Amino acid sequence: MLFPFLLFAFLGVFSPDSSKEEKPNIVLILADDLGWSDIGCYGSEVKTPNLDWLAENGVRFTQMYNTAKCNPSRAALMTGLYAQQVGYEATYQQPLINGITLGELLKSAGYRTLWSGKHHGFDHPMDRGFDRYFGLKEGASNHFNPGLRREGEAQPAQKRPDRPFYEDRTLFQPFTPPMDYYSTDYFTRYPLQWLEEYKNESNPFFLYLAYTAPHDPLMAWPEDIAKYQGKYDEGYEVIRQKRFEKQKKLGLIREDFPLTEPTHVPWASLSDSLKRIEARKMEVYAAMIDRMDQKIGELIQKLRDLGKLDNTVFIFLSDNGASAEMVNIPGDGNIGIVGHWTSLGGDWANVGNTPLRFYKNYSFEGGIRTPLIISWPKGLQAKNQFNDFPAHLIDILPTLADLSGATYPEKLDGKPVLPFPGQSLLPAIRGEKEEREKPIFWEWSVGRAVRQGNWKAVAHGKDAPWELYDLSQDPHETQNLAANHPEKVRELKGLFQVWKEVSAQQKASGQLSWTNSQQ
Repeated sequence: MLFPFLLFAFLGVFSPDSSKEEKPNIVLILADDLGWSDIGCYGSEVKTPNLDWLAENGVRFTQMYNTAKCNPSRAALMTGLYAQQVGYEATYQQPLINGITLGELLKSAGYRTLWSGKHHGFDHPMDRGFDRYFGLKEGASNHFNPGLRREGEAQPAQKRPDRPFYEDRTLFQPFTPPMDYYSTDYFTRYPLQWLEEYKNESNPFFLYLAYTAPHDPLMAWPEDIAKYQGKYDEGYEVIRQKRFEKQKKLGLIREDFPLTEPTHVPWASLSDSLKRIEARKMEVYAAMIDRMDQKIGELIQKLRDLGKLDNTVFIFLSDNGASAEMVNIPGDGNIGIVGHWTSLGGDWANVGNTPLRFYKNYSFEGGIRTPLIISWPKGLQAKNQFNDFPAHLIDILPTLADLSGATYPEKLDGKPVLPFPGQSLLPAIRGEKEEREKPIFWEWSVGRAVRQGNWKAVAHGKDAPWELYDLSQDPHETQNLAANHPEKVRELKGLFQVWKEVSAQQKASGQLSWTNSQQ
């Protein structure tokens, strides 16, 4: 199934040698634990008018992939390399090796480089090409108060009160913010201030805005939660089916594709009290997404006011599928506010990833597929289009290199840099590429997968057998064809083993060369 493709008007922005040509500003927005169907233009009932506007004025990818987990996804996005190549396949407690960052790439092309929000990495952003940084240099925190208890409030529910926050190079640990603090609001406030501060600069800007929403703890402003009161009393089955029907109506999926078997429990099996808890969780989750969209709208309006919106490329995506992970830190029992940490859970995560199988941490489609919206008012000739090119986070860096005219180096500060394995998405958007030449690989925890063309082999579990799917006919992984095509399973398994071995060698040699270069 091939959807109509967009055509790009180049406007000369891809020529790095021409000083007369105006390069586009770039805004890269990453949501955290957002499911494939959790925004309006991908099927949700959640109000996301600003993301929907970007989609209506751009392109939506139907087969965009992440790595199934936060920190390896962020490493792949930031470097254009697989997490296995940069040392982030299992942990983030060491410097990135073997690659450059998006900040370093775009700074070399004359961009003002800005980063706000979640990091989940080791290197300080301002040591890796970014001019400004505000945010959480960790994985998750209380959305209202990640620090010490403030006068007049409940004890903040948190894993630890010492999550490191930075404002540029100033470390706050703990970070105990003002009473009006909410993560999504402040992660947007700083970019709005920076855009005002640098509004008269002639050089373009790159903004990386990494929200922690809708990652747990489930917390939102009461006025946002109120919008969704009673919305989820219908339960898992009804909401999931409504999303599925909306996706078909939008043209996001084909009419003849089936909805996968649910993994959630029957809503009718829950007690009335548990139904109220589950409905409340989803009301708060929806409110978190709603607030994120509101703030994206403020950013769009700011650029409109500055006269910079038309030549700004927006890229929106998520780091993994909706999460079934459960963390419950009991506090005052009030789901949604500062004193109680709870998680979405697997039942609603199954709804969040409609119509895909499983969720975060799995290499099945529900864990690794993300919405991807690319919008550029000045540069896109067509609007409201779908693109089914198989893409991955490793493709973002070469795409931004294409947009900015930046040259990818062979070395950084004397240290060797690996060639990126991804490809620019601009040829796919222009309709020049319909098929991906190279396979795509995944490995996180006990999950692993490889995709070559429309064939995907996937397994979950240390000794689990490989399953095989033809994604051109079965994109939701409902018919395991491994028994019918054992030769294809062997071929894909062999490709995976070679990739894993080569990646391990690259990591080992990179660690040695980068360590030696610092001595």
